[in-house]
Amino acid sequence: MLSRRKFGKNILSQLVGISLASTLGGRAFAQQQSIRIGYQKYGTLALLKDQKILEKTLDPKGISVQWALFPAGPPLLQALIAGALDFGSAGDLPPIFAQASSPGSMVYVGHETPAGASEAIIVPQNSAITTIKDLQGKSIAVTRGSDAHWLLLAALKNNGLSLNDVKVSYLLPAAARPAFEGGKVDAWAIWDPYLSGVSSPVRVLATGEDVQGGTEFYLASKEFYQKSPELLHEVTNAIAQCDIWMESHKAEVAAILAHSTGLELDVVTRSIAKIHYGYHPITHPVIASQQHIADTFAAAGLLPSAPNVQDAAPEI
Repeated sequence: MLSRRKFGKNILSQLVGISLASTLGGRAFAQQQSIRIGYQKYGTLALLKDQKILEKTLDPKGISVQWALFPAGPPLLQALIAGALDFGSAGDLPPIFAQASSPGSMVYVGHETPAGASEAIIVPQNSAITTIKDLQGKSIAVTRGSDAHWLLLAALKNNGLSLNDVKVSYLLPAAARPAFEGGKVDAWAIWDPYLSGVSSPVRVLATGEDVQGGTEFYLASKEFYQKSPELLHEVTNAIAQCDIWMESHKAEVAAILAHSTGLELDVVTRSIAKIHYGYHPITHPVIASQQHIADTFAAAGLLPSAPNVQDAAPEI
C-alpha cells in the first residue's frame, strides 16, 4: 500500500521490480474503474497520453483513462481540488494557491527535474529595458498563479522592487502573446513552449534558474491518493517509464509535440533542449523550497496566509 511504501525508492527499481498490479491481483483496482488526468499540451503527461503507456497497463484490468486538456496549471488544479480530476501536473506556484484555497484537497506525488531555463521574463530585443530594475513603472503580462508569476515576484524582489512597482496584466498565454507581440505590454513572464514560440526577437531579463524555479509537480486529489494507492503507483511508474523514453528520444518527442501544439518543429526542438526529463520523489528540500515560495507570496499580500506545504506531502 502507498502508506507503507515511500516514493523515495529508486525509480528504476520500481520499473524493473514486481508490479503492484501482479502482486495484488484484480482486487487492487476493484473500486476504481477509471482515472481522470488533467494535462497540458506540453510535458511528460502529453507524451504519456500520446504513447498510451498507461492504457497498455490499465486496459487489461478494465480501467479506463480519461484525459482533460487545460491551458495552464492554475485552471487544471482548480478542477483537481473541485473533484473533477484525480491526477495532474503543474508548475511550482499553482499547487500553493490550490492548497491555500482548499486545504487538504490535494497531495504532492512527485516532480520532474527542474528546468528553470524553460521560463523567462522577456522584452522585445529593441526595448530600452535591459535589466529587471528597468521594469519599474512598466507593464508586464503574466498568468496569475502560474510558475511565471513566482518568477516575476522573485526577480523583482531580488532587485529591490515589488509588484506594486510595475503594472501587472494577468493574462493567460493565448491572450498574453498578442499583447506582447503587439506592444500593448512592455514585458512578458512566460514558460515554454510559449517562450520559444515568440515570433519576434527578444531579450531575456531573468529565467527560472535565477530564482530556483521551473519545477513541474505531479499532484493527486486527496481522495484518489487515499482510496486508490495502487493505481496511483501505476500512474507514477508509467510517468517514470515515459520520462526515460523521452530523455533518449528527444527528436521523436519534438516531432510529437510539434504536431500536438501546432508549433514549428525548430521551436519545439529549442524548447526541449533545455529539459532533462526525469521523475523524482518528493523530498524535504523540495517541500522547503515550496514553503519559501508560499511564504514570499503571503508576505507580498497575494495570499491571505501561507499554507503549510508539508501538510500536502504525507509521504515524507
